[in-house]
Amino acid sequence: MNSLSTQQMGKLGFSGVAARIVLAGLIGGLTACAAFDRRPPEEIVKERSQARWEALVKSDVPAAYGFFSQASKSFITLEGYQSSIKPGFWKAAAVDKVTCPTSDSCDVIVTIEYELRGTRAKTPLKETWIREGSNWWYVHK
Repeated sequence: MNSLSTQQMGKLGFSGVAARIVLAGLIGGLTACAAFDRRPPEEIVKERSQARWEALVKSDVPAAYGFFSQASKSFITLEGYQSSIKPGFWKAAAVDKVTCPTSDSCDVIVTIEYELRGTRAKTPLKETWIREGSNWWYVHK
């Protein structure tokens, strides 16, 4: 918390400690809202898959790795994943379809655009996402 936020809370009649407690509660409440996202799993997974691919297109490998499931992270480290990625390879990606055959897993079809030997190409790619806790995570195979 910065001093500006606690000063503003002080103007509302909260002491420094009380202001911090109120602000922590507000932040916690917002976090809880994210944890209990009421949207259909297909919508949530589509958004997360697209965000992961946008990170890869930007060559932001740590951000893309952040979407990995815990099980995936247990067998490939960030460093190992980074060494397997060719920066600038992917040019675009679009999530085409998400189907969730169970309440805890979804299959995603993504069309990726990449450059190979100076020629751009597009190809579909299938991903698997699983629910762990209150969120959805990419399964690296």
